[in-house]
Amino acid sequence: MGVNDANVVAAVLNRPGSLGPAAGKSSRGELPLLALEHASARDAVATISTTDASDWRSFNLVIADQSGAFFIRGLGHGQPEATRLAPGLHMITAHDPNDRDSPRVARHLDRFRAAEPPAPANWAAWQAILGDRTGNPGEQINVTPRGGFGTVCSSLVALPGAGRWLWLFAAGRPDEAPFLAVS
Repeated sequence: MGVNDANVVAAVLNRPGSLGPAAGKSSRGELPLLALEHASARDAVATISTTDASDWRSFNLVIADQSGAFFIRGLGHGQPEATRLAPGLHMITAHDPNDRDSPRVARHLDRFRAAEPPAPANWAAWQAILGDRTGNPGEQINVTPRGGFGTVCSSLVALPGAGRWLWLFAAGRPDEAPFLAVS
């Protein structure tokens, strides 16, 4: 995940069954860096949409700026598929946006929608959700470590209508580590 001085933010996630590196594939961590070379989300999406998705294991990529947000699905072959997200709250995991077949989305999307909307000075409701360790392993948002997989950090990013981005980062489990501003 990263953000640039033009207020473009990009975050990459794995798709189901694609955890970890694979021989002959580039790191998916390159994708946000490629996106952040651009001054707008639209330009970043245009570039990434023309790449060969077989260069990486399958991925989900979110790219946003103050004009809107995009979801890019890379299935490990062909070209990545880009979709502009409608205004509003969306939840993206290893699955497609708002896909209730994802146990995390099924359990937490409505919680985020019902929570007090975040404000630059008050993210308490969302921080509480991100810190929640309850539920079955597949639906946990703050995943208990198992088999080399688990939550090790957490971020909250805001792109205000005007002005500079705000990024709060918990450098550890979000139920234990404080969310601090990234400068």
